[in-house]
Amino acid sequence: MTTRIPASTLHLPPGDWPTVLDCLCDHFAAISRAQWLDRIARGRVLDTDGVPITAHTPYRVGMPVRYFREVADEPVIPGEVRIVHVDEHLLVADKPPFLPVTPAGVYVTQTLLARLVATTGHAHLSPLHRIDRLTRGLVMFSVRPDTRDAYQALFRERRIGKVYEALAPPLPEVEFPRVRRSRIERGEPFFRMCEVTGEPNSETRIDVIERGEALWRYRLEPLTGRKHQLRVQMAGLGAAIANDPLYPALQPEGPDDPARPLQLLARELAFDDPLSGDARRFCSGLSLMEPGR
Repeated sequence: MTTRIPASTLHLPPGDWPTVLDCLCDHFAAISRAQWLDRIARGRVLDTDGVPITAHTPYRVGMPVRYFREVADEPVIPGEVRIVHVDEHLLVADKPPFLPVTPAGVYVTQTLLARLVATTGHAHLSPLHRIDRLTRGLVMFSVRPDTRDAYQALFRERRIGKVYEALAPPLPEVEFPRVRRSRIERGEPFFRMCEVTGEPNSETRIDVIERGEALWRYRLEPLTGRKHQLRVQMAGLGAAIANDPLYPALQPEGPDDPARPLQLLARELAFDDPLSGDARRFCSGLSLMEPGR
């Protein structure tokens, strides 16, 4: 079975291709010419006016081309998506673990964005921020393009409070609450991050909510938004988040294990609404396993 989501857009890069088709074949090397010809024949590749291109449409640098991603036999991600809030400007949803926010790799319809578009019919939904595929909890979306930037500015200008919860090993010798500031850069392999010596570019306030025998429940408030920030910093403290396959050490690659999800939850989002000025706070209805279990 082949699955689809709303079109992506590519602005054709500089080159000397005679046709749009030739450019697409070179730009997306993993997709065969036969596949592109099939999509074109089915009207799945459009020009800037929304008109289907042909195999002979001339190439023009910078030309916007809209195409529909397709994946055969896409893995099905278990878990339900719950809409926490929706109005004319915003939608806030609770995401289960393992579900990516937007299309990536083998995931197209098995994404939070695709499920919400299918459920609500809001074709212009756009995520205002991201959380990791393995993380569960709140993600906020813009509903209307004309007010999107006002809400994106909340994240750019750090005017939104984010609270996470995590289950990780005890740190009885560490004083809490504490603030961890460190420099996070890309590590090895390329999808992992690491803390290095240098001027800090990440900051998180960390406290303990509950102390179990095997695991403690931590409250994490990131003031910056580096990739994998909370996972890297907790591992750096000596308390890697439970069931983390990347930190502190890379685990052997394998299929997702629903019985062992990453114990990290995006619990709260709080901000002053940039349009109304009202104080707003959204809380996840999801939970982590009990400490020590």
